[in-house]
Amino acid sequence: MVATLSKIVKITGVGIHSGAPVNMVVRPCKNVGIFFRRVDIYGTNPILATFDNVGDTSMRNTTIGARDGAHVQTVEHLMAALFMAGIDSAIIEIDGPETPILDGSAAQFYDAFINAGVVRSRGARRRQIVVRKPVRVNAHEVRRMLPLWVRMKLWLGEKISGRKNDGYVELMPGDTGALEISATLVYPEKIIGRQNFTYTFHDDGRSVNDFVENIARARTFGKYSEWEYLKAHGMARGADETNVIALNDAGDGTLNKTIWPDEFVRHKIIDVIGDMYTSGGFVVGKLVSYKGSHAMNNMVLKKLFSNPANYDIIESK
Repeated sequence: MVATLSKIVKITGVGIHSGAPVNMVVRPCKNVGIFFRRVDIYGTNPILATFDNVGDTSMRNTTIGARDGAHVQTVEHLMAALFMAGIDSAIIEIDGPETPILDGSAAQFYDAFINAGVVRSRGARRRQIVVRKPVRVNAHEVRRMLPLWVRMKLWLGEKISGRKNDGYVELMPGDTGALEISATLVYPEKIIGRQNFTYTFHDDGRSVNDFVENIARARTFGKYSEWEYLKAHGMARGADETNVIALNDAGDGTLNKTIWPDEFVRHKIIDVIGDMYTSGGFVVGKLVSYKGSHAMNNMVLKKLFSNPANYDIIESK
């Protein structure tokens, strides 16, 4: 164990997709790893939150566990908060299929963990996954793995929205001992347009403060006119103006206030950090996300770990 909570943390809310009330208890743990356990399903084993246990990314989120079995959706904001709090040992008991969305960011999760207190092993450091060779995933690779009906639905959605399917995520070796993230969003909606944001995590207090001040509060977003369609298809039933930046129908403004004009791409940084934490440690290298997605984040980790020559692991001490 490198770091765990000093005491349990209880968090309640609703799932952004299910809309159902959910109670979550994050407990200290002696075993290294972030584990999820569905307490509403009798006899289920804890699910280790690692990239190879990601069962689904099709609902604009990351799901840990099998989609047709015990699973927990929308773990990315919570995972980002755990990473930034330095917690690598915890068991998360949850009585529903999805983490609470809270305000749509990572800030409230992070604050809850810091307020509870974090216990660190003396002289310990995080487990590091050092990128040695570049690996890259593009949107077409992800699409080829989807069922035909899903591919057709995506194609139709792109025709309607005007978004192009040319995104990619690439991991490369770095020379700073840090995780350097560069994220770019390109949307036809004028309020977003093209946005870029970079963030570097050096595993120090300054990096954490930068995240807390400039990234943690960035919320997820969506077009208001799409909500009814999404709700009819089992998504966004818990979304409202308190947890989502709602774009207006014209795409040139929002129905609620943004914290920063580029809050949209700052939220993408949260998603990347949360997804990268399913590596089981601190990814050291450069990550470029151009119109990236949870699916591409997961696949790039699978590619990274598919060949031992791609990485080195420095175990925590």
